[in-house]
Amino acid sequence: MTDQTVSAHGSPDEAAARRSWWRTFRAWPRWARIPAYVATGLVLVLLAAAVGGLVLYRKPLPQTSGTVELPGLGAEVEVLRDEHGIPQVYADSDADLMRAQGYVHAQERFYEMDVRRHVTAGRLAELFGTDGLVTDKMIRTMGWRRVAEQELGLISAETRSALDSYAAGVNAYLAQHSASDIAVEYTLLRASGLDYTPEPWTAVDSLAWLKAMAWDLRGNMGEEIDRVVTSLDQSPEGVATLFPPYDFDRATPIVTRGAVVDGVFEQDATRNATRNPRRVALAPEAVAALDGLRDSLEEMPALIGRGDALGSNSWVVAGEHTATGQPLLANDPHLGVSLPGIWMQMGLHCRVVAADCTLDVAGFTFSGVPGVVIGHNADIAWGFTNLGPDVSDLFLEKVQGSTWTYDGHQEPLRVREETIVVRDADDFTLRVRETAHGPLISDVSGEISSVGANSGGYAVSLAWTALQPSTTADAILLLNRAADWDEFRAAASRFAVPSQNLVYADREGHIGYQAPGLVPIRQSGNDGSMPAEGWLPENDWTGEFVPFDGLPSVLDPEEGFIVTANQAVIGPEYPYALTSDWDHGYRSERIRDLLEAELADGGDITVDEMAAMQTDELNPIAATLVPYLLEVDGLPRGYYREGLAELADWDLREGAESGAAAYFNVVWSNLLRLAFADDLRARIAPTGGDRWFKVVADLLDDPAADLWDDRRTEDVREVRDDVLREALMAARDEITKRQSVRPQEWSWGHLHRLDLRNQTLGGSGIGAVEWLLNRDGFEVGGGSGVVNATGWDASQGYGVTSAPSMRMVVSLADFDDSRWINLTGVSGHPASGHYVDQTELYVAGRTLPWVFGRKGVEDAAEDTLVLSPQR
Repeated sequence: MTDQTVSAHGSPDEAAARRSWWRTFRAWPRWARIPAYVATGLVLVLLAAAVGGLVLYRKPLPQTSGTVELPGLGAEVEVLRDEHGIPQVYADSDADLMRAQGYVHAQERFYEMDVRRHVTAGRLAELFGTDGLVTDKMIRTMGWRRVAEQELGLISAETRSALDSYAAGVNAYLAQHSASDIAVEYTLLRASGLDYTPEPWTAVDSLAWLKAMAWDLRGNMGEEIDRVVTSLDQSPEGVATLFPPYDFDRATPIVTRGAVVDGVFEQDATRNATRNPRRVALAPEAVAALDGLRDSLEEMPALIGRGDALGSNSWVVAGEHTATGQPLLANDPHLGVSLPGIWMQMGLHCRVVAADCTLDVAGFTFSGVPGVVIGHNADIAWGFTNLGPDVSDLFLEKVQGSTWTYDGHQEPLRVREETIVVRDADDFTLRVRETAHGPLISDVSGEISSVGANSGGYAVSLAWTALQPSTTADAILLLNRAADWDEFRAAASRFAVPSQNLVYADREGHIGYQAPGLVPIRQSGNDGSMPAEGWLPENDWTGEFVPFDGLPSVLDPEEGFIVTANQAVIGPEYPYALTSDWDHGYRSERIRDLLEAELADGGDITVDEMAAMQTDELNPIAATLVPYLLEVDGLPRGYYREGLAELADWDLREGAESGAAAYFNVVWSNLLRLAFADDLRARIAPTGGDRWFKVVADLLDDPAADLWDDRRTEDVREVRDDVLREALMAARDEITKRQSVRPQEWSWGHLHRLDLRNQTLGGSGIGAVEWLLNRDGFEVGGGSGVVNATGWDASQGYGVTSAPSMRMVVSLADFDDSRWINLTGVSGHPASGHYVDQTELYVAGRTLPWVFGRKGVEDAAEDTLVLSPQR
C-alpha cells in the first residue's frame, strides 16, 4: 500500500479562521496561560523570526544522516529512518542500544521530556511562573520524585544500567547542543525573559514519568468523589441508578472461567467467595472537603492525564482462526490527545543476539524511558489495555492542629517542608502533612487546607499504590527480552503500576492474557467505591496485595480469541475485590461480535480485517435509543421532523461524513442535559460515555422514573417522552445554528474535531504562536464508547478529548506483514515533516507497514545516521 500525506492544518488564513482566540485561551489549563509579559516576548521573537527567515524555527531539526560522535559507545551504532522518520537502531551491546535510544529520543523529543520531568518533580513553576503552582503543590504533596528516587534501590542491576546508559545518551546530545538547537520552544521561552539551560538527564527522571502514566490510569478516584457529591441530591437508590453495576449477563468478562485455589489462579478450577463491606454516610463538612478537592484535581495539566474515561482496545486471535495460521494481535490504547503524541515508534536491534546484547524488539516507546513499552520482539508480541483496578482510596481525616484522629486517639501528623522555585516571583514554601494512609492532598487547596487545620475539621488523604516504590521499570525490559509465556509472566510479575490487561501471542502459536499489578486488599469496612472515614481502623488497607499468582490469567482459551476493552476481568465469584467501576463493556462486546461473525462464516481473519475492526464506528447506544426517538408523539411536522427523518435510515455508524450521526449526538447531548441537569451539580454533569449509555438504557424501560421529571417545574411531572421530544427539538435548533438548516449539509466530523495542541505553549492565546505549534481541525468519526474511541465530553462540547493514541496489528507469522500508525508523528519539532505526518493516515483509518527484519528495514530506509565512539 502506498500512503499519501497532506497538510494537517491548511493555509494560515484557514487555520486562523477556524480558531477563536478567546475560546482557546479560556479552555487551556490555567498553568499554561502564559502571562502577558511572556506573550509580548513571544510576539517579538516571531517578528524577528519573520525578518530573519525560518532559521530559528528549523534550527532544532536533528541530523539524520552522516556520522556523529556519541561518547561512551563500545562500537558504531546505526540509526536507520524510514520515510516517516521512524528510527530503527542497530548495535552490538545492550548498553550501546540504550545510549543510542537516549540520544535519538533527545534529538526528536527533548523539550517534551524536559517538561515532563518538571511536572513529575513538581517544578513546573520554574518554567511558567505562578500558574504552575497548583500542579507543583499537588505533585510535591504526593511525592512522585521522592518515590522514584527510592525505586532506584529496588530495580535490578540490569535495569539500572539501562537507565544510566540511556541518560548518558541524552546528556551527550545536550552537551553538543545549545537550548535553541534543541527545541524552538526554548527559543520562545528565552524571548519571554526566561534564562534557562536544560539540566542533565538522570535515571530518576525516567522513573518519575512512570508515575505520571500511573496517575493517568489510576482508576476510580473521580468516581469516589462523584458518588459522594451525587449523594447530596439523590437517595441511595438514585445514586445506584446513576452508577449502575456491571451487567455480567450482557458484557462478557475477559476471563470467562477459573478460580483461585490456595492463593493461585487456575483457569480450569471452580470456587466461590464474596466480600460485603458496609456503606457509610459522610458529614456535610467532609463532603465539602471532597468537593473542593475535585477543583484541585481538575487543575492538573492535561499532559499527564486526568484519569477520566480513558480506556483501550486489544484482542488476540489464535492461528486456527487466521489466514496466516499463526496468531494476530491488535492494540490501540486510548489516551488524551496532545502534540506531540505520547508514543514514539522505534526499533532496538542487536546485530547479533548474545549474552551482552539481548534485544531485538520494536514498537511504541515513551520518550524519556528506555526500552519498548508495547510491541513485539523476535519471539512474542504483547499489548496493553487499562485494567482499571481500584488502587487508590480517599480517606476523610479528622484533623486537629498537628494531629489526626485514629481509633479514638490523636496521632501526630507527619510533616515535611519543600521549597518550590517560582519564575519571577518569591519561592513558595510547601508544608506537606501526612497520616498513616497517605498525604493530605486536600492541603493543595488553600480553602480546604484551612478547613483541615481547624479544630474538628476534615482533610482528605490519598492512599495509592503508585506512592509505594516498585519495580515497574524492570517489567518493561523483561518484556522486551521475553521469549515465551513463562518469561512473559515473569516480566508481568514486576509490573506494579499502572495495572494493565496484558495480551500475549508467540511464534509457537500460543495466545494468552495476564492481569498484573499491585491491587490492595482492604479490610471489611471499605470497598473502595466511596471515600472512607480514616479514623476507623476497619477501613484501612490490610497492607497485603492480591498475590500475582492469584490474579486472573488464561493461556490458549477454547474459543480461540481473547478480547480486552476495559470490561470486567472476571466474574463476580472471584474472591478478591478488583473494582466495581469497570467499563460497561460496549466496546468489548462489539469486538466480540465482529470476531464471532467472522468465525461463524468460516472465515480466516486477516491483518487487514483486524485493522478494519479498530476503526469500527457503530454507536452502541443508538440501537437502543433511536427506536424510542422515532416513536415520540407530538413532534411538530416540517422543520423538526426533518431532523428525525435523518435517523430513520441511519446505519447507526458514526462516520465523519454522517449527517445522521451528527444529529444523533446533538440529540444525545441535549437529552443528557435535559434529563439530569436538575439532578446533578454542574461539576458532575453527564459526560456521555459508557456509564451514561447504561444509565439511559435502563431508564428508557421506566418512562415514569423520577429522574425523567424536571424538579424545577413544580406543577408539571415530566415523563420519558416529554424529555425525548424536547431533546429532538433542541437538537434540531442547535445543529441548525452550528452547521446548516439543510440536513444534507450536516456531518459529524464538522462537530467532532480533533485539535492537536502543543502541550505547553500551544495554549498561549497568541494566534501566531498557536499556528506555529498546533495542528487543528481534523474532522474524525467515532465517539465515546465506540470501538473507534474518539471520546468527547457531552458537558463541554463535541470536540475530541481522548482518542486511540496509536494502532497496531502484529502478525506472528511474519512480523514484516504487521501494521502500525501513530496519532501524530515521531518528531516533537513543529518544523519537521514528521511532526504530524501520520495524522492524516490515522484519521482516514489507514496504517503503515511495520517492517522488522534487517532487509526490510534497509529497503525502507531513507536516512542512515552512524553514531560513532569518541575518537
